[in-house]
Amino acid sequence: MRLANKTALITGGNSGIGLATARLFVKEGARIAITGRNQATLEAAAKELGPNALAIVADATDIAATENAIAQAVEKFSKLDIVFANAGIPGNTPIGGTTLAIFENVIRTNLTAVFFTVQAAAPHLNDGASIILNGSVISVLGNPGYSAYAASKAGVRAMARVMASELSPRGIRVNVVAPGAARTPIWNGAAPTAEAFAALDKRISRTIPLGRLGEADEVAKTVLFLASDDASNVQGAEIFVDGGATSSPAGAPIYRG
Repeated sequence: MRLANKTALITGGNSGIGLATARLFVKEGARIAITGRNQATLEAAAKELGPNALAIVADATDIAATENAIAQAVEKFSKLDIVFANAGIPGNTPIGGTTLAIFENVIRTNLTAVFFTVQAAAPHLNDGASIILNGSVISVLGNPGYSAYAASKAGVRAMARVMASELSPRGIRVNVVAPGAARTPIWNGAAPTAEAFAALDKRISRTIPLGRLGEADEVAKTVLFLASDDASNVQGAEIFVDGGATSSPAGAPIYRG
């Protein structure tokens, strides 16, 4: 097993990519602590994941709660080998229709909270640990209406490079996984019904060279690679898991006639 005897922390581990990663980590032998804001979904996730999982209610934007969650994880499982700073929110912030509160909430959740998660975890990391930050294709695609979200994810990418420089003396690796459009609950606001999601799926799939949305498990497998010793010489990298949307957009079905 690729994560035997390792301990991991996953923020936002109660749904979507976070939960898919938690499942995979447990399967690969890790002890994991997951955090999130929703107690009911956390409890359900913990029950599914079994005795090697600890679920802790903690809002990623609450620095004290994050510090406390990490302390609980370390107390139960010992020092950390892996941190997946996954928690994040969507946010539509078009020019002319955005309040300061909405814009700042996206930045606070997707960027500021990521930094303070890593800062809180750093003293509790074993040398040679792996940190994975969750980025996004939106950081480079220029999607209308997503200024705050794009800025937050571009900030995550830039921040990862600095963190890699700072933590390299301890052999700690810092990398970014950047998902494209994938089947996760992040779409619930934009497509609240099955019919709405089917239409959205069809529309977005035409813009992806591989012609389909990704799956949370596909992102989780990339996180597993970065977390494991298989990626022992991968430092400061960003891996896009997006079906080619950023690297070869001209190959998408929408351009094939």
